[in-house]
Formats: sequence, C-alpha cells, structure tokens
Amino acid sequence: MFTGLIEEKGTIRRISATGEGASLVIGAEKVLSDLRTGDSIAVNGPCLTVTAVDKDSFTAWAMPETLQRTNLSALTAGREVNLERALALGDRLGGHLVSGHIDAVVSLTGRRQEGGSYILSFDLPENLGRYVISKGSVALDGVSLTVITVDQNSFSVGLIPHTASETTLGQKDGGSPVNLEVDMIGKYVEKMLAPRLQEAGKHKDSITLSFLAEKGYL
Repeated sequence: MFTGLIEEKGTIRRISATGEGASLVIGAEKVLSDLRTGDSIAVNGPCLTVTAVDKDSFTAWAMPETLQRTNLSALTAGREVNLERALALGDRLGGHLVSGHIDAVVSLTGRRQEGGSYILSFDLPENLGRYVISKGSVALDGVSLTVITVDQNSFSVGLIPHTASETTLGQKDGGSPVNLEVDMIGKYVEKMLAPRLQEAGKHKDSITLSFLAEKGYL
C-alpha cells in the first residue's frame, strides 16, 4: 500500500526484458536507506518487487501483465521515474490510499499554467468514468492528485510548483502516456452494493443503478 506522495525521482540505468518480464535497474538515493530484497516499491505507480539492492541503485522485476497495462514498457535508460516505498503502519497518510495496481494508461491532452501552478488534462476511458469525481483523488504515475474537473471522456488535475519539480509530471508533454489508478474505495463500494441493487431492481419503485445515474450519483 502507498500514499501517492513521491519520495524522489530515480533514473533508469538499465532494462533487461525477456518473455517472462523485465528487470529494471534504477539509480536512487533516498529510498535506498532501508530498502531490502523482497520489499515492494512503486515505480511510476505500479507496485514492483525489489530483487536486489546496491549502494546507489536497486533492481525491480515487472511481470508481463504489468508491462502490458502500464507505461513501464516504454521506459528507456536515462528516463526518470517516480519512486515511493510502501507505507509503514503508523506513518502519516498525506495523500490517499494507493494500491499500486494500474487501471489504465491515459494520455496528457492539455497543459496550461495558472499562476505558479499547472492544470493538466487527460483522456478518461469510458469504463473508469464513474470512479473519477470532482474533488476526489486519483494517482497519476504514482502521484496522488485531486481531480478538478471531470466530464464524460476527460478530467483535469492541478500541480503545485513543488509537485511539478519533484515528480516526473512536471516534465510531461502533450500525448505522454501516464499510469492512472482510480480511487480503490469507489470500486469496492460498487462491488459490495451491486447484489443489493440488483435485488432492489426486481421491485417496483426501488433504487436502481439507472435511478442513481439519473440523479448524478454515478
């Protein structure tokens, strides 16, 4: 489990890909202080397992499923990535609960400056639209951000100067692929309520998914 608060930007040293996945060697400093083999670490959002730790780098493994569903397969040597170690019990939860399981890769469709901050716009897959709400939370390349606006096929977030400089999001150009993880709580609530809503739908005048959507709840 993670918070979406990036600890540092690491640099890809080497990627060795095979049919069974890929091994990523990443140069870093801060996260190495207590990192051990077998630990979980978020690299641009996806949760990876550490397979080796050296004095100035670590190695992590990405399975084929991870490579297919994230932007990690597009990384090359020299590229920077956002790094966050797993949340320890008792730590402050400054962002939001982030699982490190990516829902989709979205594209940056717009970027504008507003004062000292930036407003970034992204496309939004239709199947994920119900999980993204104004003032709710999303994780983009592992960064916890608050949604500003959302419509049927797009949403926007804001970057304060600190976030823009301390994460890779400040370097993104139009069309850049970005890992999106929606708020997991919404997905769990939906699944738990689904059987009750289906049962309620069998009775006249009951609350249904169509009713909730009509009233703006979905």
